[in-house]
Amino acid sequence: MNKQLVGAVALALAAASCQPLPEKTTKEDALASHLDTTVNPANDFFDYANGGWIKKNPIPGDESNWGVGELVQKELYEKLRHINEEADKRADKSGSGQQIGDFWHSAMDSAAIEQNGISPLKPELDKIAAMQTKADVMTQAAHMHEYGAGVFFSEGVGQDAKNSDVMAYDMGQGGLGLPNRDYYFNTDPRTTSIRNAYPAYVATVLTNMGIDSVTAKAKAAKIIEFETGLAKASRKLEDLRDPYKNYNKFAISDLKKISPATDWANVLKIIGVKNIDSVIVGQPEFFTALDKLIAKTDMQTLKDYMSFHLVREYSSYLSKPFFDASFNFYGKKIRGAQEPRARWRRALDAEQGVIGESLGQLFVKEYFSDKAKARYENMVENVRTAYKHRIEKLDWMTDSTKQKAIHKLMAIKKKVGYPDKWKDLSTLKIDRGAYAANIMRANQWWNTYSLNKLGKPVDRNEWDMTPQTYNAYYNPSNNEIVLPAAMMTVPGFKDEDLDDALVYGYTAASTVGHEITHGFDDEGRQFDENGNLHNWWGPSDSAQFVKRAEVLAQQFNKMTPLGDSMHVNGKATLGENLADLGGILIGLDAFKMTDAYKKGEKIHGLTPLQRFFLGYSLGWMMSERPEKIATQLLTDVHSPAKCRVNGPFPNVPDFYQAFNIKAGDKMYIADTARVHLW
Repeated sequence: MNKQLVGAVALALAAASCQPLPEKTTKEDALASHLDTTVNPANDFFDYANGGWIKKNPIPGDESNWGVGELVQKELYEKLRHINEEADKRADKSGSGQQIGDFWHSAMDSAAIEQNGISPLKPELDKIAAMQTKADVMTQAAHMHEYGAGVFFSEGVGQDAKNSDVMAYDMGQGGLGLPNRDYYFNTDPRTTSIRNAYPAYVATVLTNMGIDSVTAKAKAAKIIEFETGLAKASRKLEDLRDPYKNYNKFAISDLKKISPATDWANVLKIIGVKNIDSVIVGQPEFFTALDKLIAKTDMQTLKDYMSFHLVREYSSYLSKPFFDASFNFYGKKIRGAQEPRARWRRALDAEQGVIGESLGQLFVKEYFSDKAKARYENMVENVRTAYKHRIEKLDWMTDSTKQKAIHKLMAIKKKVGYPDKWKDLSTLKIDRGAYAANIMRANQWWNTYSLNKLGKPVDRNEWDMTPQTYNAYYNPSNNEIVLPAAMMTVPGFKDEDLDDALVYGYTAASTVGHEITHGFDDEGRQFDENGNLHNWWGPSDSAQFVKRAEVLAQQFNKMTPLGDSMHVNGKATLGENLADLGGILIGLDAFKMTDAYKKGEKIHGLTPLQRFFLGYSLGWMMSERPEKIATQLLTDVHSPAKCRVNGPFPNVPDFYQAFNIKAGDKMYIADTARVHLW
């Protein structure tokens, strides 16, 4: 993507002569201004759609990727920074203003953070050091889970997958310092390089804690040996997508059947679990292995493992030696960032997870109008209608399953912009003391908040994202789509200035349609209209779905985003890839019902159909560092950004019409080899 010589540009333009060239205009267009017209869209649509912007906007040193989401976040950062600085100046005595101002003060007080060093964690480190028995180990582990240091295993509260009216307590594999189990075993050069660098990072953390370098190195080796045992017992990424295999209900009194050495009733009581007599265990074999691993590991290694993970978890809120060690390994080595983000941006990132809804109330009041909210609520209904029509026309699905699918579709609840009711954060104690102490109290508060849901009716109106989050989600247990206000933002433009073609590609396809399709992807389709896990598909319909979805999985399996041996995991990413493709198809159907499509008028030399596909691509406009992509390929169920454009488009018939795609072009797939699902 380097700049080409004039002659090369001329040749590229000649090769793309059948493709649209935007008209020159005095007003910049959100789509035309980003094009790289030296690229033939028939060969690489992502680079054609976004390459112009990417060439002009290199990834900043403190980022591992840079694109439309970061631009939205950049605008948001400035707005939230102003809110925080004003709150700090006022030094309010109570309410959200006090919390915002005091949190900002403690996060920005670098002198105090440096002076405190590791001292905010000393009481907890002392508790770890005082452990005497293996029973003490799990008791202390339970206490650490209270404040977010998830040693040994993972856990949390969510709706029961098979009874969505009930809140359940889930337990699963965890306890690793590397991103997931594959980092301990894969032999490709990138992963091997990260694994080889891990011991030095662990040793550095221990040295910063006051342990001599020789001893730290020996302790690091034993910690990693222990973690490797946890990794060996962990399931692979693609195996975690099967909701049935990862749903294993146990009475708390029966947990001894899989983990006899652990007093789980006591562990769960310390964590704060109450009002229930059973739990959902994702991977029972992991807990069996955990029991054996703890039994055979010496006490000092267990203490070192727990101390290391406590400090690792809180490194971002401690003095520079701890922060630097964490950034150099996780930020630089794994994600490819060249330098850390400015302290004020890191403070806002942390604040988002602590008191994000307090900030969200101020955000939507000023930046998300009632008119914008109505626009996107109407869009959801247009997309829903388009999907209904598409299901009705399917030639591979039986009438009985069609009716059930439509029933589920019409039952999907939409949440747009912001919650109707905000969370009450008034009892969360935030002060101007140690930054790490504020984070620890916040983690404990949120742990209690979550666990207090057990034994109570499910609040189906609650949001799991803040309005200022550039993201969205489908919750299968609620059968709902949640679309935060920030997700509809095109950076640099007011909503009313955006044409329907752009918006239907950018939002209706890549967000609304995407999230609705999650209700019918490889995992979401296994939940019914009430959010319960049970099979409502006819046998032939289910077999047809699996067969047709496998075509998409195989297409993505062949993708090598880094040009080396690392491939996209088509099975692990299937749900997201199906949602992308489904979102494009139904988003386009919905767009075809609008006056903007029917009129067929060009904007900046681009037809409505072309602007739709470019609008979708704008949602994935970003460049990513190789390290970031490599990590994503191993740990994420989402494909890299470029794959999310170039992957689904060749399966969409209108794409061929819009950009004159012919046999022999790189974006061409023969009709018989395309995905024919929705």
